[in-house]
Amino acid sequence: MDTDKMARAFAPFEVLAADLIPHAADGDDGSHDIAHILRVFRNAMAIQAEEGGNARILAAAVLLHDCVAVEKNSPHRAQASRLAAEKASGILRQLGWADDDIAAAAHAITTHSFSANLPPETLEAKILQDADRLDAIGMVGAARCFYIAGRLGSGLYDPFDPLATERPLDDKRFAIDHFETKLFKLADGFQTETGARFAEARHDRLKTVLAMFIDEI
Repeated sequence: MDTDKMARAFAPFEVLAADLIPHAADGDDGSHDIAHILRVFRNAMAIQAEEGGNARILAAAVLLHDCVAVEKNSPHRAQASRLAAEKASGILRQLGWADDDIAAAAHAITTHSFSANLPPETLEAKILQDADRLDAIGMVGAARCFYIAGRLGSGLYDPFDPLATERPLDDKRFAIDHFETKLFKLADGFQTETGARFAEARHDRLKTVLAMFIDEI
C-alpha cells in the first residue's frame, strides 16, 4: 500500500501522516505494524473528541509511538518507549516543530508503554496510553496475544492445567496465561473517563474470548 493512501486514513492529519508514516513502524512485528498504529489513532481521536487536548500533538505521538521496535522478550523492552521518544524528537525537529510541541509529543510516547511504568502527566499522554491499551484488550487484544505467542514460540495453553489452578502462571510458555498476568489488569488502569468506558466493553469481550477458548478444550 502506498504512503499517500495510508496517509488519507489518518485524516484530518493526512499531511502529517505522510511525513511520519515512513518512520512509524520499525521491524516486522505484525502486532505493532501500521494497522496497529491506525487502530490506536482511531482510539485516540475518539477519546480526544470527548476529553479535549491538542489533537496535532496527539496524532504525531500516535504515529511515532512505536518507531523503535524492541521484542517483547528482550531485556531492553522497558527502554523501547524512551528510545522511540528520542527518535521521534529528532524527526519532529527536522520537520520544524517547536521545542515545546516536540517535548509534549515525546512525553506522551515515553509514558505510553506498560513496560516503561511511567505516569503520563499531560492530557495527550493520558489519551495515548489509553488508546494504545485499548488495542491490547477486546477481540483485537486477544488476537495480538496469540500472534505474539506464536512469534515468540510459546504454546497456546498447558493441556493439563490450562487455567493454572495448580501451577504458577507463565505467559512466556503459554499464551492464555497472559490474560491473567497482564490483559485482565489493564482495564483498571485507564487515565481518562472516556478511555475507561471504552475499556469496560473490551474487557468484557476479552473475558468472553477466554471463556469460549476454555469451553473448546
